[in-house]
Amino acid sequence: MTDGFDQREADHLRTWIGRSETVRDDIVAAQVAAMSATIDRDDPAPKAGDPLPPLWHWLYFMPRMRRSLLGRDGHPALGGFLPPVKLPRRMWAGGRLSWSAPLLIGAPAEKVSTVKDVQVKQGKTGPLVFVTVLHEVFQNGVSCLTEEHDIVYRGYDAPGSAKPKPLAAPAAPEFSRTVTPDPVLLFRYSALTFNGHRIHYDRSFCTEEEGYPGLIFHGPLTATLLVDLIRTEFPGAVLRSFAFRAVSPLYDTAPFSIHGCKTPQTVDGAYTLWALNPEGELAMQAEAGIAV
Repeated sequence: MTDGFDQREADHLRTWIGRSETVRDDIVAAQVAAMSATIDRDDPAPKAGDPLPPLWHWLYFMPRMRRSLLGRDGHPALGGFLPPVKLPRRMWAGGRLSWSAPLLIGAPAEKVSTVKDVQVKQGKTGPLVFVTVLHEVFQNGVSCLTEEHDIVYRGYDAPGSAKPKPLAAPAAPEFSRTVTPDPVLLFRYSALTFNGHRIHYDRSFCTEEEGYPGLIFHGPLTATLLVDLIRTEFPGAVLRSFAFRAVSPLYDTAPFSIHGCKTPQTVDGAYTLWALNPEGELAMQAEAGIAV
C-alpha cells in the first residue's frame, strides 16, 4: 500500500504525467460583457483589442463534453486528459499565475495544458490525490500567461469526523468588500464557464446527497472577486502575478467578506488578499503582484 492506494493504482495514475492537450478558442466580447454583468461591474461595452481582465481567461477553453460522457456529479467522467482518480470529491484547490502580455478581446488564442505532477497521499480523512496541471496560453504566437492549476481529489468525510481547525485572517485589512452570494450568481458563473458540476446550482444534490449546508461558491469565482478588489482599489494597475489557495469552502447561505492590504515588508506592488466566511474564518488566501 502507498498512502491508502494500491501501489499499482498509484503508479498507474502517475502515467498521466506529461500528457498534453491543446484547446483553441476565440476571446469573444460577449463573454466579457456577460461576466461584467454577473459580478455587477458597470464596465463599458468591450471591444476588439481591449485587454481581457485577469483571470477571465477561465471563461474560455472549457471542455465541451457531450452530456452522455458526464458523471453523476456533472463533471466529465473519469479518464481522458486528467487521470481517472476514483475518489468522489474534487476541488480546484489553488494555483499560481503569471502574465507576460495581455490577452486581447476579439482574437483567437490557444491553451496548451500538460499534466505536471500526480501525488497520492494520506490525509486525516483518507487518501488524497493531488494533480498539478500546467497551462500556457498563447495569442498571435505570443505567450500571454502561464498557470499552474492544483486539483485535489478526496473521499467523503466520515460521520462525526472533526472539522479542520479554522484559520484567522492573515493581516489587518486596508480595503474590504462584502459579497452576498445567491443562486443566480452561481448559476450564471457556472453557465459562463460551462461548468456542469452540480454542487454549484443543484441544492438538493448538495444538501441531500453530498451533505453540504448549501450551494458551494466556486473557488475560481472567489479568486476572481479577490482580483476584482485590486482592480477597484487600483484602477489601471496591471496584474503581473497571482497565487491563491483555497482553505475552506464558502456557501450561498450567508454573506461573506473579501479583504486586501499591502503585503508587509515587501516591495511596492505586492498585496495580500483573502476571503473570510460568515464566521470570520479564512476561506481563501492569495498574493498579487501589480504594476501601477
